[in-house]
Amino acid sequence: MQDPSPKTKKAQASSLTEVRLTKAQELERMGIPPFATGFTPDLTAAALHHRFADAVFDGSEPPVSMAGRIMAMRILGKASFLKVRDGTGDFQLYLSRDGLGVDKYNLIKKLDVGDIIGGTGRPFRTRTGELSILVEEFRLLTKAFRPLPEKWHGLSDIETRYRQRYLDLMVNPSARETALARTKIVSYLRDFLACREFLEVETPMMQAVPGGATAAPFETFHHALNRKLYLRIAPELYLKRLLVGGFHRVFEINRNFRNEGISTQHNPEFTMLEFYQAFATFEDLMILTEEMLSGLAKHVTGSYKFVYGDHEVNLTPPWPRLTVREALIKHSGLTEEQLDDRNALFIKAVESGLDVRPDDSPGRLRMGLFDEFVEKKLWGPTFVIKYPVEVSPLARRNDEDPTVTDRFELYICGRETANAFTELTDPLDQRIRFEEQAEARAAGDEEAHFLDEDFLRALEYGMPPAAGEGIGIDRLVMLLTNSPSIRDVILFPHMRPEKGIG
Repeated sequence: MQDPSPKTKKAQASSLTEVRLTKAQELERMGIPPFATGFTPDLTAAALHHRFADAVFDGSEPPVSMAGRIMAMRILGKASFLKVRDGTGDFQLYLSRDGLGVDKYNLIKKLDVGDIIGGTGRPFRTRTGELSILVEEFRLLTKAFRPLPEKWHGLSDIETRYRQRYLDLMVNPSARETALARTKIVSYLRDFLACREFLEVETPMMQAVPGGATAAPFETFHHALNRKLYLRIAPELYLKRLLVGGFHRVFEINRNFRNEGISTQHNPEFTMLEFYQAFATFEDLMILTEEMLSGLAKHVTGSYKFVYGDHEVNLTPPWPRLTVREALIKHSGLTEEQLDDRNALFIKAVESGLDVRPDDSPGRLRMGLFDEFVEKKLWGPTFVIKYPVEVSPLARRNDEDPTVTDRFELYICGRETANAFTELTDPLDQRIRFEEQAEARAAGDEEAHFLDEDFLRALEYGMPPAAGEGIGIDRLVMLLTNSPSIRDVILFPHMRPEKGIG
């Protein structure tokens, strides 16, 4: 290991860092590599505590090998205790001068909290009854040059937690629990759909025509193809192409990208579950969604009821259904007559401080008022149905009222959790709606839908009647882990540039 240059030292170092660098150099001079390999643990912390939970030791137990990061050290004259953490939990190593010999025992002074070590020895219980490993051999595997934050008692600074997630996972058990819960949630959803004969597929992340949602895309350029491409805002139009092709139940769990603001509920890169079922309607998906998400809650929390923030959430099915009109009348103070009066809607929107345009349709004005007055009041799970056609360019019109669509959004804890509808399969109607979206885009609406000629061509070959749904995985994890911000449930959220790092 070469000495770091003065410039590197200055960039890295605090006085504590310099002490650790010195220790590493001293170890290397002694023939002990500060970055070693070749040690293979045969037991994890979780397995140790499970296997020996009720064991009575008599000294005949075979030795075990364990490895992890030192989280705390208590060095005494003739004996020392190290609290070590691996990927499954904590365990204790007990090292004694008599058991290791003076020279080996003195090497403990070269260790620091944060170092990664491996130890081999026999399990036993201390006088206080704590399960430990009586170390017969140990090896330094990685020397940590930087000390752990806040004297190793935890990491509470939010900015640092998000920027340096590795530290957050290292010292905050709650961050690890959230990450594990996310994996559990995704696995449950995948298994739930697979058991119902849905086929998991992958569709393009880079698309020539971004579609499937109203959102501003990220742009890129492919030099070999000499064409502009977009990071996808949704996989919807490709999943529907698969319905045309004969795969009648499909789903995808993967990333979407939307060039929008960052907040506690939005990250420009996020994970979605989208699934499509031929010969089904949005009403069928409401039943499926109740079963899937209530079962998921029970799987993760042990109950249909759990706490989010300061309030209880109850996902016991069935869940209430409310039309957009009913929700507005209930929560915005608007009357039936005002909902049908565009001028009254426009005045209400302006008085409420909403960003509206003179040519906004009644449907768009209703949805703006819905977002302002209704959304945050829908705490318990609620299916909101019958969305205006103007804001649902891919959904089938309702047979009884063609101004609205057969669509629902599921609201839990005041935010949208799922969006679904009976799919529009009429290529002529779809073309008209795409053209209306294209006009809106030309007029300055950056989130309006692109016109996708190839998708229209696919519809002209005939798509079976179907329903589809999208569920935001990040928001679902927030809900089931009682996390206030989307950044708490994404391992590496996007952040503004850090000073000096770029």
